[in-house]
Amino acid sequence: MTTKPKARKFRIKRNTPTSGSAGSTAPGNAAPSTGAAPQPTAVPNRADGGSAVDQLRMARQPQAPQNSATTQQPAPRQPAAQSGEVASATQVAGDTDMDAIRREGLTGRQLRMARRVAQKHNLAPTSDFDAVRLLREKGIDPFQRSNMLELVVPQAGGEQREGGAPDAFSQLPAQAAGAGRVQLPQTIPTGQQTLPSTEISPAERRTREISEIQRDISRRRRRKMGLLLVRLAFFVLLPTLFAGYYFYKVATPMFATESDFLIIQNEGSGGAGPLGGLLPTQFATSADSIAVQSYLQSKDAMLRLDADVGFKEHFTQDFIDPIQRLNEDPSNEEAYKLYKKNIKIGYDPTEGMVRMEVVAADPEVSADFSRSLIKYAQARVNNLSQEKRDDQMGAATDAFDKAQEERRQAEENLIKLQVENGVDPEAQIAAIRTTITQYETLLIEKELELAALLDNTRPNRAKVEGAQGDIRRIGIQLEKLNDKLNSSIGGENSLAQQAIELQLAQADLANANTNLQLAQAQLEQARTEANRQVRYLTIAVDPVASEEASYPRSFENTILAFLIFAGIYLMISLTASILREQVTS
Repeated sequence: MTTKPKARKFRIKRNTPTSGSAGSTAPGNAAPSTGAAPQPTAVPNRADGGSAVDQLRMARQPQAPQNSATTQQPAPRQPAAQSGEVASATQVAGDTDMDAIRREGLTGRQLRMARRVAQKHNLAPTSDFDAVRLLREKGIDPFQRSNMLELVVPQAGGEQREGGAPDAFSQLPAQAAGAGRVQLPQTIPTGQQTLPSTEISPAERRTREISEIQRDISRRRRRKMGLLLVRLAFFVLLPTLFAGYYFYKVATPMFATESDFLIIQNEGSGGAGPLGGLLPTQFATSADSIAVQSYLQSKDAMLRLDADVGFKEHFTQDFIDPIQRLNEDPSNEEAYKLYKKNIKIGYDPTEGMVRMEVVAADPEVSADFSRSLIKYAQARVNNLSQEKRDDQMGAATDAFDKAQEERRQAEENLIKLQVENGVDPEAQIAAIRTTITQYETLLIEKELELAALLDNTRPNRAKVEGAQGDIRRIGIQLEKLNDKLNSSIGGENSLAQQAIELQLAQADLANANTNLQLAQAQLEQARTEANRQVRYLTIAVDPVASEEASYPRSFENTILAFLIFAGIYLMISLTASILREQVTS
């Protein structure tokens, strides 16, 4: 449908015409009147939303009468007026509102309904869009449900239309209205294109493009969602179903036997260190508990269990499912992998408790495996403590024996020296020195006596000679004693040498006695420490055969399998997305 081009509007000053003008310019006319015959107002086109009845009614309305003064007196010549339509501010605002209403994209049914509501409220719109504008200016919503329902009322004698508004055909001549309701054809101006236009407004084109984009986005979103569901079903749900089928239908029931034991030490005195007696029992025996745990989880314990009870033979039976069953002639490595899976041992350092769980296809066999492993643990504990005790006691005993031997040798050497010398050399030397001291004292007295005699003028010759003889004899004895003392001190076999050897032998004996006392104390301490190092394995919970299967845990394992497959898929998807982004960037 073609639209009528809007006339260009110009604003002119109202004080342009002079007092001799033909008359005032009526708003909405194309040019000022010049006394010519009145022309009918142009019929609005249906492109503006007006109906044929309204157009015909507006065509038959009389024009405003011209000013009589203007028709009788010719107007003086004035400057040529500007051609164009003169529009007031109100009309310009109305045209702006009309443009805004057109851009709303109202349907034809809504516009016709607005025209009917406007006629019901005694309004005279020039088009359907004008009807919407007039109703909104009066504060009436033309599309309110209550206004639409008021239009549907029964007609009285064919004089009212829908909504109770007076029929527009009643204002037409009788030959035009006719009897009853008559639909008049729309007047079509001659010389204009009447075919519908193929052009689309930019708003409709934009709306159509947005709709196509949204539909394309929806299609791609649905396609991607479908592909995502297919990938999830293939990589996550299908493997989870297989895992659940295995756990619920195929897996062989396994029976678990639980037992608890702890390692305690002898209630003896404190340890050798300053904090040995302050440490709790669970911390003092933690190293032994960890050693026992490691031994029970070792290949050595598996081989010993297989030799005593038949570990490999039990897990090669035919009724066990293929995943948990060993081959006919399994290697030690294959059996050890299954051993670590079915023998679970944990150590709690806060309580010092070792918890063991043994899993087997038969409850009695599981209990036998558990008892055998506890026996191995007891033997290992005894061996560990025995070796430690033997090392400590062996060193202390060797030191004590050596001290005793050294003391015995020192005593024998001292006795031998005393027997060979016969006397005490030190006592003999002391006696000689005492004698020499006495003779020296006597010699000094005699020399003083001689000096006193010689001081006389006429000394007594006999006394002088007697004193001199005593001095000579005492000197001779002193020389003999000194020679004897010198011979006793000097030389290899002198009394001094004998005295030194005897003193050394006595010192060696005293040192040997001291070493013997220290070795004896160390031996006692080692014996006490060895007694304290004794370990005992105490069973807190005895192994008892289970009556119901503990494995497999079907529901938990199925959920775990789902989470694992979902995590793997998520990691692969994120990695692929990052690589794709890095490649395309």
